[in-house]
Amino acid sequence: MPIRQLIFLTIFLPIVPMLFAADIDSKRLLGADTEPENWMSHGRNYGEERFSPLDQISDNNIAELGLAWEFKYPLDRVIEATPLVVDGVMYTTGAYSTVFALDAKTGAKLWEYDPKVWRGWQGRGCCDAANRGVAVWKGRVFVGVYDGRLEALDAKTGELLWSVNTLIDADRNYTISGAPRIVKGKVVIGNGGAEFGVRGYITAYEADNGKQAWRFFTVPGDPAKGDETETITMIRKTWYGDQYWGQGGGGTAWDSMAYDPELDLLYIGVGNGSFWNYKLRSEAKGDNLFLSSIVAVRPETGEYVWHYQTTPGDAWDYTATQHIIVTTLMIDEKPRRVVMQAPKNGFFYVLDAATGQFISAEKYADVSWAKHIDPNTGRPVIDKEAADYWSDSTPKTVFPGSQGAHNWPPMSFNPITGLVYIPQQATMEHFVPLEKAVAPKAGVPNLGIVVPVVPETLADINDLAKVYRGNLVAWDPVKQEARWQQPYDHIHNGGTLTTAGNLVFQGSADGRLIAYSADKGEKIWQQSVSSASVAGPITYSVEDEQYVAFNVGWGGAFPITFGALAYRTRVVPDSRLMVFKLGGKKPMPEVKRRELTLPSPPPLNSSAEDLADGKELYGSHCGVCHGLSALSANIIPDLRYLSEEKHNEFLAIVFGARSQQGMPPFGGILVPAQVEKIQQYIIQRSHHWREELIKAQQ
Repeated sequence: MPIRQLIFLTIFLPIVPMLFAADIDSKRLLGADTEPENWMSHGRNYGEERFSPLDQISDNNIAELGLAWEFKYPLDRVIEATPLVVDGVMYTTGAYSTVFALDAKTGAKLWEYDPKVWRGWQGRGCCDAANRGVAVWKGRVFVGVYDGRLEALDAKTGELLWSVNTLIDADRNYTISGAPRIVKGKVVIGNGGAEFGVRGYITAYEADNGKQAWRFFTVPGDPAKGDETETITMIRKTWYGDQYWGQGGGGTAWDSMAYDPELDLLYIGVGNGSFWNYKLRSEAKGDNLFLSSIVAVRPETGEYVWHYQTTPGDAWDYTATQHIIVTTLMIDEKPRRVVMQAPKNGFFYVLDAATGQFISAEKYADVSWAKHIDPNTGRPVIDKEAADYWSDSTPKTVFPGSQGAHNWPPMSFNPITGLVYIPQQATMEHFVPLEKAVAPKAGVPNLGIVVPVVPETLADINDLAKVYRGNLVAWDPVKQEARWQQPYDHIHNGGTLTTAGNLVFQGSADGRLIAYSADKGEKIWQQSVSSASVAGPITYSVEDEQYVAFNVGWGGAFPITFGALAYRTRVVPDSRLMVFKLGGKKPMPEVKRRELTLPSPPPLNSSAEDLADGKELYGSHCGVCHGLSALSANIIPDLRYLSEEKHNEFLAIVFGARSQQGMPPFGGILVPAQVEKIQQYIIQRSHHWREELIKAQQ
């Protein structure tokens, strides 16, 4: 080979994949199944099936699967992204909405984009600084930024092309964690924040320039300002009182979307109400549309077409933002276009995709709030004795709890087996209502109930953990029954991927990457890693070689808030993208687990009354990030292990001295005397923990 040609290949071959980076249009997205080597959108195809026709890796040879390459994220925080792969280039995201372009064959970093999110924005969100991925279209990469921006990047270079602020009210606690979707040249994105008192909506922007195309509000706003559309006028009739609009109403569309090109309908999953408490929110009357609903709209205009509400008047945080799948099933021996969802409330739904007509629903998990779904009306028959905590202010323990029977980790559908693979979980919650409404406050969850309490002793935690278990459930959506299950000791296990190789892939909360046979559910491959894997894995091929990619990195609402249960996984913050292939020879990184060392707290100096106040203040202001009852999974610092230096700086830290490191400032929200009470409660919990560990070691 001539030397000049060799030099050309050596220098320029690595960047060939970027020459036509993300050259995606409607034709390619519509024909996703003809390009199984790529993973061009969040759910691989518009129907979000998360099924790959690739079968080079199969149940017959999966024992040969080894690590091909890995990418270490610069920040060891929550990783929830589904990577995209287009023509040999992978696009993925890390914490605080940082975007990475990688060579899909080698893992070499091509570019990185950091949107420079102020870390103090963390206090405006419920569920960590997560991002679930990007969208690609005609040489551009689109990312929803945690602080409310939607941004378009050059797919070749990562250069910022345009940026728009999606927030309708900067004083409200909005965030973005979901992945955008591209439909007909429009970028569609929703927002989060229902726990903090916001009004839900979803917005479409022109991909070329960021100009707003339409906005669809999911709940009514201030009646004095008039209704934006006839749809808002319609749904306002299902709300009562004068609290809902001042509180925001909720109904944020923070995650799930799917598109059916046959029907030209975009399906949107809508979240919980603000408040959770049905009595405080709407005088315990009305369905409160479109809370906890699937809503179908026209993607070009945002025009409302139909809705189905999974939990009318939702009072338990039973969002319908969980993964939506659009496909065709044989129902009554006829092909029927359907929408499928396993929302938090514990029922698996099959709906007519064209009309929203109820077809069927059955329990896929433990459920106490409803007896069944009425087959004629499609409405739940609520068990008021078991679940109504608001009418007479009687606390109730309800299954599932606010973490749901299925949370955001995506499920998948295999058209060969006919099964849906659900990251199911058993959860419960003790709902204790507040008697009076409290106005929204920056950085403070406002639920209309007493902030959930978790046990403080190891014995009680272990008893509670016997309830909080996970399952991978292979669900038959036609027969509405489980075909097989695989149990887990923990909840919040990862999303699923299924393939034509008769495989189901899933990561676990306790640091494992696992493959099962899709038809029988036999565990046939496993790798241990240092952190949890909760994101949805993907598969793709480069140069006729198939790869399977897992994002690994612990975080999200469960481990940071319910640290009392999550710490039992013993995984550590270690964020990586790990990619496997047949015959992969790269050594696996050393597996690390959290060591439970003894804390060295300062002396406790507080009255019982002040400690009780400190416990309450901690629960309402600190627990959502540092763990309820000061029990942490150590993703965000475990306050029981604060050093003497940090105890000396405690007031300054709480008031904003470390906002750039992610500690939200509470100056103007708390006063010094309140901060002192919180600190004393933390010291008390540190002493308790030390005593518990010493006792356990004896």
